[in-house]
Amino acid sequence: HETEFVEDYWTQVWEREGGPKGSIERIPRQDEYRLMTPYLSTLSKGARILDGGCGLGDWVLTLSQMGYDLVGVDLSRRTVEKLQERYPKVPFFSGDIRETEFLDNSFDAYYSWGVFEHFESGPQACLAEAWRLLKPGGLLFISVPLDNLRHSLLGSLSKPKSSNVGELRFYQYRFTRTELAKEINMAGFEVLSVRPIHKRQGLLRSLHHEFGMPFEWLLTKGLATVLAPIIPGWVIAHMVFAVARKPPE
Repeated sequence: HETEFVEDYWTQVWEREGGPKGSIERIPRQDEYRLMTPYLSTLSKGARILDGGCGLGDWVLTLSQMGYDLVGVDLSRRTVEKLQERYPKVPFFSGDIRETEFLDNSFDAYYSWGVFEHFESGPQACLAEAWRLLKPGGLLFISVPLDNLRHSLLGSLSKPKSSNVGELRFYQYRFTRTELAKEINMAGFEVLSVRPIHKRQGLLRSLHHEFGMPFEWLLTKGLATVLAPIIPGWVIAHMVFAVARKPPE
């Protein structure tokens, strides 16, 4: 079943990373943090914010320290149990972000990083639930993989691969900037911004997959760092970040 598969997959990912460790020092360096901070500054302290797909909980812990009222929800029950044990005063819940138990119009903002793309039926169920949960005027922040120029060229040039379809499972979608904006609009939101992010990560992946350069090489990391400011995001960025608003009543 899709839900069981996604839960099991990400439980294994978080366990390979060592489980919750409170690594909040890395969050301010993230592109998402830099781009969402100006919008968060318009909210009052104590504003209620949902992290949809909170993973190891680092974002929840970081924004809680900034004075916001954070709630984290994740499909991985084992990970949430560890978060609840380690941080008993922080509200972490296990559940499917497509169908939560929170009340209508109960959050001032909602963010979700790299989650909406993992359901085969598409992101509309996630967006519909986000709409239900946000107050009128509430802010939505999401990031999903970008279908950049590199992916488009590779897809056009690659030959079809034969495989046993029974052994394959859906993993994720990639979206162009236009496609993501369209999905958000279809759910009733007003799109405020759509921008490519994580160019360095996209370059690291390109150098590794197309040129055979290991991720851990200093040369690989150095080239990615030098080239990231030069190459346009729509060409190489790994993710696309969107800000939207639920229209006021």
